Amino acid sequence: MNVLACIKRVPETGSKIVLTEDNQRIDAGNLGFTMSPHEECAIEEAVGLVEDHGGSSTVLTLGPEEATEQLRTGLAMGIDEGVLLETDGSEWSPRETASAIADAVDGEGFDLLIFGNESSDMANYQVGVRVARTLDRPCVAGVKSLEIDGDRATAKREVPGGEEVYELDLPAVITVKEGINEPRYASMRAKMQARRQEVETVEPERAGGAGSFEKIELEAPEEDDSVAEILGEGPEAADAVVEMLREDVEVL
Repeated sequence: MNVLACIKRVPETGSKIVLTEDNQRIDAGNLGFTMSPHEECAIEEAVGLVEDHGGSSTVLTLGPEEATEQLRTGLAMGIDEGVLLETDGSEWSPRETASAIADAVDGEGFDLLIFGNESSDMANYQVGVRVARTLDRPCVAGVKSLEIDGDRATAKREVPGGEEVYELDLPAVITVKEGINEPRYASMRAKMQARRQEVETVEPERAGGAGSFEKIELEAPEEDDSVAEILGEGPEAADAVVEMLREDVEVL
């Protein structure tokens, strides 16, 4: 089977976000970048499915040339091929991103498209579902378990008190959540081999027209400068903790 994992280049979790003076972009001068944890699981799922069923796997991202770093991470984890939909680095909306991905993969013969449930920067929860709609493929979001049997997939997702089970025909689209698997660690040798591997670059067409949103500006989150109060150590601190909880309840 042929599987595509789609990822996004995002700032490393915990990084301090600084905006440019015009509040239009994130100042990436001192930022590290990675991919979202959900998308690491998407890569692992793609690699595992090909190992179990045969075929090939591809990792794709839309972003600037620097996003090849994240593609090579996927290659080092065991993905066969990498594709970059290269942009100028500006932020694309979920609709624009989904349209570009759908155009790139339509007719490529992928049995399964795997997305992270949401990216860790924008958390729009939209791209995978929009791609499925554009390609007219069945889609299940928030998947925590996936099994393939021939041309059928069984996907499960957690709900309060249990889980929902879906059966769908391939080709299909799913979005996975962290915990569906344990992403493998890429060895140094695999990383070195991935650096020498060719990544296909495609220049996507940016969709416009009615329904597009215009970004006005970005706002950085407020910094919390409060000082942590140490209530004590060990069991002796229990009374102080209970008293503080009581005060919080009274305020609410």
